[in-house]
Amino acid sequence: MDAKNIKKAVQYRKLIDVLLDSSQYADVVLKGGYFINVITREIYEADVAMKGEYILMAGDAKDLIGPKTIVENIQGKFVCPGFIDSHMHFESAMLTCTEFSKLSIPTGTTTLIGDPHEIGNVLGVHGMQAMIEEAKTLPNRVLFTVPCAVPDAPGLETSGFDVTSKDMKELLADPYVQGIGEIQSFSNIGPVYEHAPELIDDLVAAVSYANSIGKTVEGNAPGLFGKELAAHIISGGNHVSCHETTTKEETVEKLRNGVSVFMREGSSQRNMADCIRAITEDGLDSRRAILVSDDMVPADLLNYGHMNDIVRRTIAVGIDPVEAIQMATINPATHFGFKDVGVIAPGKRADVVVISDLNNMTIDQVYLAGKKAAEKGELTIDIAPYIYPESVKKSVKRKPVTVKEIAIEAPGSRAKVRAIEAIPFQNLTGGSEYTLNVKEGIVQPCLKQDVLPLLVVERHGRTGKIGKTFLHGFDLKSGAIAESVAHDTHNIIVTGTNYVDMAMAVNRVIAMDGGIAMIKDSKVVGDLPLRIGGLMTDELTGKEMSEKVDELSQLAKEVLGCGMEVPFMHLSFWSLVTSPKWKITDMGLIDVDKFEVIPTIIN
Repeated sequence: MDAKNIKKAVQYRKLIDVLLDSSQYADVVLKGGYFINVITREIYEADVAMKGEYILMAGDAKDLIGPKTIVENIQGKFVCPGFIDSHMHFESAMLTCTEFSKLSIPTGTTTLIGDPHEIGNVLGVHGMQAMIEEAKTLPNRVLFTVPCAVPDAPGLETSGFDVTSKDMKELLADPYVQGIGEIQSFSNIGPVYEHAPELIDDLVAAVSYANSIGKTVEGNAPGLFGKELAAHIISGGNHVSCHETTTKEETVEKLRNGVSVFMREGSSQRNMADCIRAITEDGLDSRRAILVSDDMVPADLLNYGHMNDIVRRTIAVGIDPVEAIQMATINPATHFGFKDVGVIAPGKRADVVVISDLNNMTIDQVYLAGKKAAEKGELTIDIAPYIYPESVKKSVKRKPVTVKEIAIEAPGSRAKVRAIEAIPFQNLTGGSEYTLNVKEGIVQPCLKQDVLPLLVVERHGRTGKIGKTFLHGFDLKSGAIAESVAHDTHNIIVTGTNYVDMAMAVNRVIAMDGGIAMIKDSKVVGDLPLRIGGLMTDELTGKEMSEKVDELSQLAKEVLGCGMEVPFMHLSFWSLVTSPKWKITDMGLIDVDKFEVIPTIIN
């Protein structure tokens, strides 16, 4: 028996003493509340008693109250397990794990399952390990599912580092690594099988190793049905999830095939309301329905909440409150095989949430391992800031660009072009064709049609390439926006109404060593340095980041005339080559369904 299990055995022996020795008592008793039993889907009156970091019991705890017991009278309030976010990216919030946790703990989230493939694409194993080390300093539970294939689409995009099955032994050995994250390289399974079968071989090797040591594997299967879905499930070792499900029909197909459907409700991708119809309309069992955020901006965390807000929205579309809570507690715990969280029962970790308004998911108190961590929306514990090493803060490795380099060229006076069609609040896109004017060999943006240049500039110092296409639907009236957050390889993505401002925006991002930049009339409108891998910062608190992103979003709207909500997050997803239909990378315009580069200029 290892030291960890010996310690737990000693602690359990003490719990037994407290329960059976009338001279020993609980440390904390939540008295007189309504207990939400996620095991039996019941609500009934019961006390919850805690000792140290563990639950003693849920029931009549009057005999466990001693002279030093902290008694919280919670009559009229509800008690449930702490919420679990089963799939999220710290990088999307541009915050460290620490600052994200400071915002999410008061909302009732006690366990976070992060996927660090963003920083993995930029800095490889070293970057992911830096994030994992930070998690080890936190009072909430922060675990990771790591990528086994970086980049997702070799030959179609350029990452800063490559990650393969050969890296899994080192990464999966860390106890803070839960398993392999979303197997995106196998999302578009048909074309991958045809054009890059070596990816399948490497994936199967990684998954087999993970399964052999008891680690989990998460899927990523947008739009897959029938044989392709079956192949995806088998590729993940037959126990996978999918957070890219967007329709009722997909949800039904996946639930029937044993997939855990991670119903996403983030800041820019919101699919829960469509997915949940498989339960509310077709009556399917909800045990494999799991609520996740995937990507959230700090302002949403501050203004609306985290998993409590997603549970609230789920209740609002017709799910019983207890069933909705199950989707953020016992369901994910069961999926991941967690034996100590997700339920309130004897011997479990005392991650407990007190709710004052069940339908609105108003969080009154939060306990982490038996210690009150938050009350009425404010932390009651100190969590020190975390500073990352300089080794993860020098990730932009390219020289500035010129206007000539980024301009899209074509002969003649008119050019027929392909353009990515933006779909609000989705990372899916469409594809259309437009005819644009050509002046002195350069294809001109067309504000009247809302068709703008969209480029990805390789920034990892490996190829120096610039991919070029057009975008429809961003509704930008002037200037340019560039950022080094561009899923998943996180090169610099830029769009704008003119090439001069676009070049300046890219160069501002390069000068900051990563971040967001907005330019109008050759002047900086606003910027945000993100020095940790070009993705995050440890120089701002969560609240400060929220205020800064709000400020930039307002500037984008008022100064640049951008009509797209959550503009920076939407922009970051138009390079995600694992999500149909068309995307842009440093290699060019990608037809995701065909797994190939297609020309932007048609004639």
